[in-house]
Order: sequence, then structure tokens, then C-alpha cells
Amino acid sequence: MEFVHLHTHSYYSLLDGLNSPEALLTRAAELGMGTLALTDHGVLYGAVEFYKAARKAGIKPILGCEVYVAQKSRFDRPSNEKSYHLVLLVEDDRGYQNLLQLVTKASLEGYYYKPRVDKELLRKYSDGLIATTACVMGEVPRALLEQGEEAAERMVREYLEIFGEGKFFLELQHHPELPNQEPTNRGLLRLARKLGLPVVATQDVHYLRPEDAPVQDTLLCIQTQSTLDDPKRLTMLGVDYSMTSPGQMWEWFRDVPEALENTLRIAERCSVELPLERTLFPHFPTPEGLSPGEYLRWLCYEGMRRRYGLVRDGDRWEHTGEVPPEALPKSPEEIGERLEYELGVIERMGFETYFLIVWDFVRFAKERRIMVGPGRGSAAGSLVAYVLEITDIDPLKYELMFERFLNPDRVEEPDIDVDFDDEHRDEVIEYVAGKYGRENVAQVITFGTMAAKAAVRDVGRAMGLSYEQVDAIAKLIPDRIGITLEEALKEPELKRRYEEDKAVRGLLEIAMKLEGVVRHASVHACAVVISQEPLTRYTPLQYAPRGEKVVITQYSADSLKDLGLLKMDLLGLRNLTVIRKCVDMARKRYGVELDIHHLPLDDPQTYELFGRGETTGVFQFESEGMKRYLRELRPRNFEDLIAMVALYRPGPMQFIEEYIARHHGERPVTYEHPIMERALKGTYGIMVYQEQLMQVSRDMAGFTGGEADTLRKAVAKKIPELMALLKEKFLEGATRNGVPKDTAERIWVGWEEFGRYAFNKSHAAAYAFVAYQTAYLKAHYPKEFMAANLTSVMDNSDRVTVFIEECRRMGIRVLPPDVNESDITFTVVEEGIRFGLGAVKNVGAPAVHAILEARRESPFQSLYDFCERVDLKALNRRMLESLISAGAMDGLGGHRAQLLKALDGAIARAQVLRQERQRGQISLFEAGPALPEDRLPEVPQWSRSEALAKEKEVLGFYVSGHPLDPYREELEAFATPFENLEGLSQGSEVRIGGMVAAVRTIQDRSGRPMAFVTLEGLDGSVEVVVFWEAYERYRDLLSDNRAVLVMGRLSGNESGRAKVRVEEVLPLEEARERLVRALCIDLRGASEERLEHLRASLERHRGGCSLLLRVRTKWGDVFVRSRSLKVSPSPELLAELRREVGREAVRLM
Repeated sequence: MEFVHLHTHSYYSLLDGLNSPEALLTRAAELGMGTLALTDHGVLYGAVEFYKAARKAGIKPILGCEVYVAQKSRFDRPSNEKSYHLVLLVEDDRGYQNLLQLVTKASLEGYYYKPRVDKELLRKYSDGLIATTACVMGEVPRALLEQGEEAAERMVREYLEIFGEGKFFLELQHHPELPNQEPTNRGLLRLARKLGLPVVATQDVHYLRPEDAPVQDTLLCIQTQSTLDDPKRLTMLGVDYSMTSPGQMWEWFRDVPEALENTLRIAERCSVELPLERTLFPHFPTPEGLSPGEYLRWLCYEGMRRRYGLVRDGDRWEHTGEVPPEALPKSPEEIGERLEYELGVIERMGFETYFLIVWDFVRFAKERRIMVGPGRGSAAGSLVAYVLEITDIDPLKYELMFERFLNPDRVEEPDIDVDFDDEHRDEVIEYVAGKYGRENVAQVITFGTMAAKAAVRDVGRAMGLSYEQVDAIAKLIPDRIGITLEEALKEPELKRRYEEDKAVRGLLEIAMKLEGVVRHASVHACAVVISQEPLTRYTPLQYAPRGEKVVITQYSADSLKDLGLLKMDLLGLRNLTVIRKCVDMARKRYGVELDIHHLPLDDPQTYELFGRGETTGVFQFESEGMKRYLRELRPRNFEDLIAMVALYRPGPMQFIEEYIARHHGERPVTYEHPIMERALKGTYGIMVYQEQLMQVSRDMAGFTGGEADTLRKAVAKKIPELMALLKEKFLEGATRNGVPKDTAERIWVGWEEFGRYAFNKSHAAAYAFVAYQTAYLKAHYPKEFMAANLTSVMDNSDRVTVFIEECRRMGIRVLPPDVNESDITFTVVEEGIRFGLGAVKNVGAPAVHAILEARRESPFQSLYDFCERVDLKALNRRMLESLISAGAMDGLGGHRAQLLKALDGAIARAQVLRQERQRGQISLFEAGPALPEDRLPEVPQWSRSEALAKEKEVLGFYVSGHPLDPYREELEAFATPFENLEGLSQGSEVRIGGMVAAVRTIQDRSGRPMAFVTLEGLDGSVEVVVFWEAYERYRDLLSDNRAVLVMGRLSGNESGRAKVRVEEVLPLEEARERLVRALCIDLRGASEERLEHLRASLERHRGGCSLLLRVRTKWGDVFVRSRSLKVSPSPELLAELRREVGREAVRLM
């Protein structure tokens, strides 16, 4: 008994189908079926993936879609429409092309809650398609049930006219639990007999086995945001939608055997071949008479002159003198030889057009002053890319390998990812679309799947569990990328809860079955596909989710690559925007034209900044752990920065201390064998980069560049068969070169571990260069650099807070907005950095433009002058109030309370004057209008705390001061900065301080009160969790705007947000008295006179705190504890001491 499932849903029927295409195929094979159709709801997301997996499994794939059909026109938007369902199956290549068109137009033209086709589209694109009436939601079944057989017959005849004889089937399903299924089947059979139409049996598969029904039901709850105990929710429980066996289908439809036989007939008719493993580059226009290869070669020769001052003269490369000979990384012959080698590989593989396309859009960006990154990934290892100015890292200077980018032994499409400043990335995409045709260019879809923690949280909500219950379980899952729940259950506490708590076991068992299920579609962060012909010949298209009018493919990047389409990764990088803005500000303020792509890589100030660890805002070097290592390393050259980019990651981080020790000569530089010195010398004998492994294999065992890259890939991906083959080759080659076999064996064993953490040096070098660019700007143009950073994160209050605090540390004042001085964004002024007017809440771009326009003639003199000159149609009272609260009108006279009190009068006065101007000049004999006075009323000034609170309300942060300013000493001495929490492991003891900004109280499972408290510090905010025992003890301290010090443990670090579980709370005003152990004063270099002044100050502030003095002796610097004097470390004493010896020389411990 044979049967084919022709109506099947995968998890690409989002939050409806349960299983992957591969899982469906595996189950079909288990059931002995040699053919399977995939018919997801309204989309073709999984078509290529399904096709490939089916071919691999030896199962014939039938591509299809259960489309939604609009009741009338696809352009109609009726409020209560329920679209009809219709199953379409691809019969041949023409049918596949038509289905691509239908699915595309359903999304781009007919989308209304669902992507919808209509009869007009079906008529136009019906060739090569077989249609079935679908489930009871199909138009014919619904007509049978709602309007009767006569109406259903009319619709059947219409579909027959659209698809033609033998291409329209009446679909029968066995779901007797559905009240409408049996009447539908009977009606369809009567119509079939009456009209002589074929019937076909289907199962409407949504999951693999009957026992999966509760899991799919949970999935539906996640989709509809309902809970399992909601009696009104959408559910498919009680009806079997599993993949049934052929035997079961024959038993159910034994009275209608033709319905089963027709599944085989349809399967025989359906045959489509997707052309895979090909390359479809778009046409690139070249100068007349030149092939792509010739044009690429000409561009490279031009680039050789610009980069190296080299020109081709017959078979030789001559040096023109345009670049000093000592600046060349190799001899002209070696540089030329490398270029010719790379061009030869590129031409042999047929990738000339690829390089021309990338060169062209990078050239476009640079010509328009759009900031382009120096490179990304392995492309920085290509000399061709360097001389074309696609990349800015010299691969010869830094020993980067072309084969890491393009292996001559494997024909794989190159992958050049390009970073652009994130404000202008769309401009580059627009250029590409204009050049190759808008119908030929689109962004790419990507799919988010349920990871371990997300699955637990989603299932917990669907089960109706409380947030606290689910949160407690989710936090027991380790924060490790890619971890599965099965792996997480090895954690003792999670395992105990699973074994002892029935609810937890039920939650985790369903969550495990939902792990990896596709949850949503979104736009790929960087991928753009470019085609020679309209993309709808290869992939269906749709608009990006959530209402964005951005056209994206329905096939993922991998599927597009399988089809041979050209996918480019064009990334937006915030740091490049920062660089561009900083360079622009430096040009405007100082008249300097910075060549940011050719900075001197030996600038002392830049390396000093790295060595001090002052790298907030410096790309890739911002974390506290990295700053600590930088202070220990004190980088001396660019190679040190490359190494730190590569080493500061899980795995290789274990070698940082060894690297630093060898860097300073504190430990010897050693090599397993002298042959390795050439590859490892730059990293003091420590293997850090993948390219070093490749180089050692070439030097030691005679591997070719292609073989070395194959080894790199085998080691990185742990491919056993390939590893065994290459190990034998390596040992033979090493032995042949005089390396003892046991040494070679030891090196190989080290490589097997090295594969776990080895890093691509090309990528590290490119990103180290961006880091150097940002550090150089911070060192030489600190105000401009910080203003650019602040502008780039204006929408992220936590990051703005961090940068404001960094400005304070750097001695740069961040000033409130000012209607006479501010621009839209942050700007540099003589006194520091001025807040942008665009940062003020409620004040939009039109209002800011109105202010800037009115200000062009002269500065505003007063509130009244402001209201009279600015177009008040663009600014309402609420906006003006926000500007006053933000301090933007502080320069107009009076204080903020006066300005607010006078606001209504100022607006009224301005309106009267505007009306009079519109009416014309007043007659000399007429009385002028009665105007409100232009004097500010006498009202009390706001208190400091009130002014700061209003500032925070309209700006999102404190600017003119901070409520925690009186406690800075305590926070610096006793508290961990919020930004440092991210680098700590879960369970770490921490002490943090801040203002209580919000308190949310709930009840725990036992009905006891607990709280989630938002603590706001000098550098951001953190949520602290206060369980009932701590809450009972400290609830009085956890009130709004109270300054507290919290002691506890790091309890979670999800989504980049650390949380702290409270153990003790202390008022900040008591912290100094209770926690300070000593006052430390650095007396090195202090004069006798200064020492006398210090002693007098200390005598005046005697108390119970120990005094530690740092002094210089002939044995070196030492700390001495005073036996005769203890002090009271009051603010007054600290201020006196710092006036004498400087701020940094006095600190609490």
C-alpha cells in the first residue's frame, strides 16, 4: 500500500508547524514513503532546504504552498475577511516559476494580516500548478458548509476554468473530531461524482507523531499569546494532524481508494529540478573592449602604483619612487609575484566579476565620504583586495595569507564582507540597487529560532506559570552560546528541580521539543543579494516583518547561495560613524584634513592611551577585562593590538598573561622547534592565529597554501577523516625536514586543542586598525571623539550615561542643551561638549529646525525674544516646557522656575505680536495692542534635586550634576562600576551603589512579598532582585530616590543585562564610616613645605581611620602605615589634601 503526503507543514509555517523539513523527511523515510510534499502557509521559506534534504535522503521532493486566497481582490482590506486556503503543488519548472510569482505578489501586493493571492493572480500564474481545495478553510469546503452545494459547484467550475482539467482536485481529510469535516467530505464526493472530478486524500500534517500534539498546541499558544488554560484560545488538540502511515491512510479511506491512488498519480506528475551548485554573477559593465579579467588586472596595476609606487614593465615591476623604497614590505619582485599569483587563482576560478562588483560599491562609498572599514574577515589577506582599496590592511606587511581567503584547491565563492558607517549603509545599498536594477537586488531574510532560555520562557508563559517561576528556571541555564537544554540539565540545581518538581519537568520537556523551532522571520543584519535577472526568477520576495517597506527574499542566505546567487554582506558599524563624525568636526574646528585610512601606526600618544587602559569608546577594547590587560601589557606596536583582539576571547584568554610576561621579557620566548620561529616570532612563540598554523605547516611539512588552509579548516571544524589524512602527511613532511617525530606529534596534539580557539589574523588586523583609528582620535581630538560617540548612542540612555561619566573622568564638561549654541546632535564648544536639542524628549526634528532657522539672524536675548522669533506652529507649549526643564534656556536670563512661570505670558505676547504683524502696521492714531509684560515673575528657584529630576525626565540622564555627586568618593572606593558586571561570572560577590529609581513588588510562590528594584548609578542602571527575607529587612531603604549601597551576588546575565541578588543594603551616607579601612596618600615627590601643610591638615581631622602613606625609598616605593596618627576621612579633609597633592594621589581604601 503506497501513499504520498501532499499537504504538509514544517516549522516555516511559523508557530503552527512543529518540525523542520529534515525531520519531516526522516519520518517519511521511516514510514516507507519515497515522496513528500511541503506546503507551508503562504510562504516558500523552506523550499530549497527541503529540496536539498530530500535529494540527500533519496526522497522525491514536491514543492508547494498552502496559499491564502482573498475573498475578492487582493487589494481590498475588509475588516472582517477570513481568507480561503488553497493548496498549490508544483508540477514542472514552469509551475515553480509561477509559484514564485504568486507567493511574491501575495506578500508585496496582497498582504493583509496574511499574504493573499486572488483569482486574477491565479488565472495569470496557473500553468504548471496542481491545485487542491485544502482543508475546511478552503473556498469550496466553506461554500458547501455556508452556502450549499449549488454555490460550491459554481466555485469548483471557476477553479476548473483557472487550472484546467486534471489539475484541480477535491481534497478529502480524515478528521472526524472536527464537526464540519464529515459533511465536507460527503459534499465534495457528491460534487466529484456529479462533475467527474478527481479527489485526493491528505492529512494536513503539522507534526510527526500523535504524542507531539501537546507540543504543537503549546506552539499555537506562543503564536496567539494565550495560555493553555484559556478555553477560548485557538487549538488543534483533539484532532490528529500527525504524519500518518500509508497503512493508516488506506484504512481511513478504504471506501475511496481513488483518493489514495491519486496521491501517487500527482506525485508522478510533479517533477522540478532546482539548479544548484552554479554561480550566477550579475553582469558588470567594463570599459569597451575589456573583459572582466582584463579590467580587473588593469585596476590592480593602477592600485600597485598607488599603494607601492610599482609599475609593470614587461615581465618586471619597476619602482617609481612615489613610495619610499624602505616603506615597501617586500621587494618589488615579491610583491608583483604575489599579485600575479592571486590574479591567476581568481581568473582560474572565474571570480573576476565578483571583485569588480565589490570594488565598485566600495569606490562609490569612498567618493561620497561614506566611511568604509579597513576590512573584515579573511579578505584582508588578499593583495588584490588591498591594491583595489577594498581593504586597507597591507597583507604583506602583516604576513596575512591569501589562501585563508581563497583556497586554490577548493572552488568556493569568495566572501568579502564590508563595513560601512551605519548612517549611510542604506545609501550604498541604494546605489547597488540602482546599478543592477531594483528588481535584481534585495536584502535577505533570516530566521530566529528558539534557543534554550527563550524556549523555557515562551513555554512557561504558555503554561501560565508566573514570571518569577519561569525566571528562576531560565537563570539556571548557563549563559553559553548554543547551549541546549539537554546539556543544561547536567547542571546540578537544574537537574534537581527537573527530577523533584513535576511542573518544572513538564516545562522543560516541552521546551526541549521546541528548541530550534523557527520563531520569527526578520531582516538579515547585513546580507544583500544581487542577480543578473529579476530575483523572482530564483526566490520569492516579501516585505520585511513589522511593517517595514523593505523588500527581502524569502529564501535564507544559505539557500540563495545554494541557488548560485551572489550574496554580499554590507554591514553597518556604529564605530565608523563615530570616526566620520569626529573627522568632520576636526575639519570644521581646526581646518585639518585627517587621512584616517593612512594614520601613522607608531603614534606615541595613541599607545600611551592604550597603555593606560583609557579605552572607553575605543572599538573592541572597551571591556574592563581588556582595559586591565592593556595596563599590564602597555602595547608598543600595532602587532600587540592585533594579538589582543585575537586573544581576548574565551579560550585563548588563558594565554594573555603568558603573552604579557614574554612581551616584557619576564619569561623566555620558546619554540617547540626552531622552524616555528618565523611564524611565531611576532607573538613571542605563542600560537595565536590560524595563519600561524598554516605557515608552520608550510615551513615544517612542505604543505602548499591550499593544503595549509584545508588543514586549518579540518582543525577548526574537527573533521576526523580529513584530520587523519593530514596528520599522516604532516608527520611525513616534518620528519623529512629533520623534525623529530615525537616533536611533530606533540605539535600536532597542540593543534588539535588550538583549533578550539584559533583566530583569523586577517580579521584581527582589520579590527585592530579600527581600534587604532578610534584610539588615535580619542588621544588627539578628545572632545570631538566623545561628542561623536555621544551622538551615536543618543537613543541608548545607559550608553550615554557611560560616555558622560567618561567625559567627566577626562575633564571634559558635558553641558546641557542651549537654544543659542546647540545643534540637533552633540557638538563641541569651547567649554566642552554641548547636548543636542534633538536629545530633548518631546522636541522633534521640525521644532529643532525652527529654532536653528530663527537663530541664524542673531542669538536669542530672552524667553520673550525666543517666542517672538521662533515659529510657534512648530513648537507647542509642551516642547517649550521640556526645553526649559532640560536647561536649554538657562542662557536667556532668570532661572528655570521663572522661565516656566513666564511661559504662558511669553507665548501670548508672541501670538499678539504675530497677529499684529499679519494685519499690517498699526496707525499712529491707534492705540497699540495690550501686551503681557516681558519681565520674569519673582518665584522661588527649584531645589537642586528638583532641577536634576526634571532634567532626567526630559533628557533621560542627569547633565548639570548628579544626585550621587556627594557620594562619588564612596562609589569609587567601595562599589563595582555597573559596566564591569558584564565581565563577572554568575554567583560572583558584588557591591554596587546607586539611587533607587523604581521598585516593583510582587508575591513569591509562598505569597510573601519580594521586589525588583532598578538601581541607577553614575554609569547606567542595574536591576536588583530582593527576595522576601532581604525585602523585609531593607524595605524602608528601598524607596524611590534613596542612595544605597547593595551587597549581593550576580544572579543573571541574560541579553547582556546583569542582575544582582540582594543580600545586604546600606545607606550610602553611612558607607564611608562603616567600610573605609584606610586613607591612602601618595607622598612621592612632595616637598618639605607641602609635607608640613599635609601634616597640619591631618592633625585638624583626627579620627579612627588608618593612614597609609606611599613614599619613595632607596629600596623602591613602599606603603607605610602611620602609627601616630589616625584621621576622619571627611569630604573637607579629602578636598584639602587634593589641593596639596592632586586628586589621584588621595584615595579611600
